[in-house]
Amino acid sequence: MGAVEFDGPPERWTALLPTLADMGFALGGRQTLGIQNHARFANEAFEALPGVEFDADAIVELVGDGVPKELVYELNADAHLLDPNLLVNWYGWDRSDVEEVRTEIGPFFGNFSRKHSSEWHDGYRYYELYEMFELVADVFRARPRYEAFVDLHGEMLETIDERIPPADQRPTALLVYPAGQEGDEFYPFRFDDGGISTKQWRDLRLQDALAGTDIEHFSGTNNSTIDLEAVLEVDPEVLLVRNYGGASESEFREAVVEPLQDDPVASEVRAVQDGAVYPAGYLDQGPIINFYHTEQAALNIYPDAFEGATLFDRERVADIVTGDF
Repeated sequence: MGAVEFDGPPERWTALLPTLADMGFALGGRQTLGIQNHARFANEAFEALPGVEFDADAIVELVGDGVPKELVYELNADAHLLDPNLLVNWYGWDRSDVEEVRTEIGPFFGNFSRKHSSEWHDGYRYYELYEMFELVADVFRARPRYEAFVDLHGEMLETIDERIPPADQRPTALLVYPAGQEGDEFYPFRFDDGGISTKQWRDLRLQDALAGTDIEHFSGTNNSTIDLEAVLEVDPEVLLVRNYGGASESEFREAVVEPLQDDPVASEVRAVQDGAVYPAGYLDQGPIINFYHTEQAALNIYPDAFEGATLFDRERVADIVTGDF
């Protein structure tokens, strides 16, 4: 995007993916005008903040038949917190459409760091979550809020260091996304892909069950899936299933756990036998969703070690968002 200038903090802004929507909200910029789709936005993480107003129903869903340029005009945002490469590579925009919106409505500012394996990522500059967050803080003139989040994030990592079991007691885990409705095919993900979406698993130092195998990380160029026989061959101690971030415990059990228990192959997997099949949260995360994800993951996988620990301090996060810190 080159050099981007802002006259002041944007009052009306839109993201596309939850990572940047989360960042803008965390920095006191209020909520995004639009989002890719609500099913992939961890509304419950924001609704858990005491005294903070969050209205998911007021957020426009941007993805219907692509991302219509007309809808972007209707939003009339001061800034677009999204990487325009996504509009071009995912939703069929021309570069001329991007330039038109940039000049006629407002600038683009963003980076797609969910994963590091899309086919258009050659030569692409990646940012870690807090590297990107710092740049967004400059846009919103909100460095004190950013620094408060950095301190809180550091405290979370210190708590993990203090409580996490020794390396030989950390389980092997397999991270997957369902492919289709049958529940017998999955897209595999590696923790070492380096993207923001797997940050909590790296911070909790899970052993990747795919390490040492020839199974590649799912990407736009590698759409191959693994079946239940392959899952059994990997035989993880923990199975993490994406696409159920907002599901209740009973919904997840009915949709995922019980079918695996009833399947003659899946029922032989250690994670299924030991009741260690968990929802893996959402694909995208900014600082608030990351606190939420990390706490959930720690309590699921290391319940004894993290009993009573606070990894997602809802009151302090709320204070930072509202400026009362």
